[in-house]
Amino acid sequence: MEILKPQPTSKAPSDWFTGDVWWDVIYAGQEPSRMRANMVRFAPCARTDWHSHVLGQTLHIVSGTALVQARGGEIVEVHPGETIYTPAGEEHWHGAAPDRFMTHLA
Repeated sequence: MEILKPQPTSKAPSDWFTGDVWWDVIYAGQEPSRMRANMVRFAPCARTDWHSHVLGQTLHIVSGTALVQARGGEIVEVHPGETIYTPAGEEHWHGAAPDRFMTHLA
């Protein structure tokens, strides 16, 4: 068994996001594992750029109100306790509503 110490919170890369976003790396698996877990905090109106994932992406909303959109789809509001799954290759973005911070696990 291994107990991992928390890493410092860091500002997320500005070339991936619009607005202020911070993250905490909870776990980053060693090769060949692809396991990765991050807690990501978005300031109001902050969001990701359009992107997709080779293996899909799962997000779990922890606090605040999230907005998500798949390319060509409607913007959907997502709330704490709800989980979003985006299939492999689907272009999408996700971020915080204009009036509150939002945190999700990714």
